Amino acid sequence: MTEASDTGIVTTTVANRADARRIADALLTERLAACVQLLDIESHYLWKAEQRTEPEVMLLIKTRADRFETLIARIKALHPYETPEIVAQTFSAGYAPYLAWIAESSG
Repeated sequence: MTEASDTGIVTTTVANRADARRIADALLTERLAACVQLLDIESHYLWKAEQRTEPEVMLLIKTRADRFETLIARIKALHPYETPEIVAQTFSAGYAPYLAWIAESSG
């Protein structure tokens, strides 16, 4: 394993695959991300004092840590939600060739 604090993951969720694909395509085209994975999930949450359960699609976005700020701003611009989940974490360790590929592919 290799230390990996210069690469990481950004996550966000959307209501449907069409929005997820649209965001993923933009991020890849603009080289803000090396990889975007789409996962079908069921979200349970509070919104405006009301408990809700909704199907959503989670985007797992792999990128360089120095791209986080630009990537977050771009997701916000593309996102249909009023207050989207957009969170970022650096990797603490990982497989060196994979981390190098993320760094090379995301700008």
